[in-house]
Amino acid sequence: MTDGLRIRLDRTVCDGFGICAKHAPGYFSLDDWGYASLIGDGTVPEEDRDAVMRALMDCPVHAIVYLGEHRPSDDTAIHHEAHEAPEPDPKTDDSEAISGFVR
Repeated sequence: MTDGLRIRLDRTVCDGFGICAKHAPGYFSLDDWGYASLIGDGTVPEEDRDAVMRALMDCPVHAIVYLGEHRPSDDTAIHHEAHEAPEPDPKTDDSEAISGFVR
């Protein structure tokens, strides 16, 4: 069971379209120049999920970042460590980025 989703607003990316404040005015406010600010800590309850997801999906510059679902902390939950995938070797024959690029 989740307590809602979590989002973040990257104000350095925002271009001031104002679509986020139109869809979810309880979570985004606009300054005098039309640039967005996040209201609150970015936790969105389930009942407001649709409006905030619409704001996220309609942002033309993708300034709203989806952080995932907020889950209540539980001491009995099993925590898995994140493991990064190994970096690919750029000298292999199957690397299109190096051997297959032709301009």
